[in-house]
Amino acid sequence: MYDVVVVGAGPAGSCAAVAAAERGADVLLLDRASFPRYKTCGGGLIGVTLAALPHGFVPPVRTRVDTATLTRLGRTERTRTDPRGVVQLVARSELDAALVEHAVGRGVEFRHRVLVTGVEEDADGVTLTTSDGPVRARTVVAADGSTSRLSRYVGATFGQADLGLEDELVAPDPTAWAHRIHLDWGPVPGSYAWVFPKGELLTVGVITPRGDPATTKEYLAAYKRSLGLADAHVVHHSGHLTRCREPGSPVGRGRVLLAGDAAGLLEPWTREGISFAVRSGTWAGTLAGEPDAAASYTALVEAELGAEMAAGAQCLAALSSAPALLHRLLTGPAWGQFTRLTRGETTLARAVRRRPVRLALAALDAQARRSPTA
Repeated sequence: MYDVVVVGAGPAGSCAAVAAAERGADVLLLDRASFPRYKTCGGGLIGVTLAALPHGFVPPVRTRVDTATLTRLGRTERTRTDPRGVVQLVARSELDAALVEHAVGRGVEFRHRVLVTGVEEDADGVTLTTSDGPVRARTVVAADGSTSRLSRYVGATFGQADLGLEDELVAPDPTAWAHRIHLDWGPVPGSYAWVFPKGELLTVGVITPRGDPATTKEYLAAYKRSLGLADAHVVHHSGHLTRCREPGSPVGRGRVLLAGDAAGLLEPWTREGISFAVRSGTWAGTLAGEPDAAASYTALVEAELGAEMAAGAQCLAALSSAPALLHRLLTGPAWGQFTRLTRGETTLARAVRRRPVRLALAALDAQARRSPTA
């Protein structure tokens, strides 16, 4: 009988395991993959993520970015720089492996290549059916990603769903991308693309609403062509579905808590999920084993992450309805606010309450009503 079993060793799971172990719990961390493993993800660490990482953990940052080039359908290019920094970039395989190592250093037992196939709860604890045999726990933290089996047990419900495609390329000219990211607002409402440099490699990806994979694939190909990257050597090609939690969806049931993508916790506009994973995982691990942990955890998620997701949904609506105007704002008067967000000096929930941002969102909505293709 473990005090806490964490299913999934991404940032949510490892942070949950560390938090529980630091409270004196006997913790087992499981993952179905063999570590280290490749993970589809831009790998951007914003300020709120860096602040929420476990104490003493130093992320394996490959690139510190202070410049962003933004385009709309490959045109209307504008480059902005902030010497205070915009974002820090990691390879997810390295970040996740380092977090697992940090957890093991805090006394967590780790087993990879273990698949969880079932869950049963009784008065004394939870039994997980796994490929490695049954495992007993007093509390389970499910951080097993967007295809989570345990989310069905909890009864989680999801609304917005998106498809991301990503190529990791050998950079033809790494110096051209040093300390600079590229963002493009795409042809499908709510879509965008990115280039994130990581030394000799570039992570090039697109994300669109789920439902038309051929259009998503063509957007990635067209984006690469527009940047002269069509012939670059592809090291990894991968895809990933993201799901956003519906408001009010449960994140806990009995002795089982959901964290990160398993609960659908990510920001709907940018689909940034690492900060949501780190925070929700830490809270789940801290509260695991507490009386009425599910209720306490739910309250935290609603108050903190629910508010940010609601703000993100507002921004996604603006991107979907008036991308050209949003592009002009972000590369102009809203650039400083955007970099404050990425550095963690404010949150999206706080930002949308500011009068200038409220006025900007209202202007985007009005423009979209006048011209749906704005």
